[in-house]
Amino acid sequence: MQIDGYIQALREDLGRVASLGDEATAHAAELLSVALESSLARRLQDALAEAALELNAQLDSAHVEVRIAGRDPELVLVREDGSIREAVDEAFSARITLRLPESLKQRVESAASREGASVNTWLVQALQRAVESRRPTTSSRNRLTGYGRS
Repeated sequence: MQIDGYIQALREDLGRVASLGDEATAHAAELLSVALESSLARRLQDALAEAALELNAQLDSAHVEVRIAGRDPELVLVREDGSIREAVDEAFSARITLRLPESLKQRVESAASREGASVNTWLVQALQRAVESRRPTTSSRNRLTGYGRS
């Protein structure tokens, strides 16, 4: 679940309402959207926590946890043995060999263990977060144009 998407939708809704008024109304709508941003995020997290509790009451050999990945919460199914259910939306069919310094490998294993995940699952989730956080934007403020001299 991406909280930023909900916040952007809220801002767009307030912008449409503000467009019916004058400049003061538009300014008030912008201030209101900023003020509501953290409250909305917290309320969404609360709703997910309540959903997790409801699901936990229905599960026998597992429980659901709400975990935060960056700014986005996610529901994670954890089995009795502490293992996390692998993502079912995409099969793990690709393989890669990764060579790491021993100290980094130990830190990765520790991080995965703290989260109750296998090293493979932890690495896949970390890579997904890294790739998703670097999506190209359509904003022109990140684009450079012109010529350079050396």
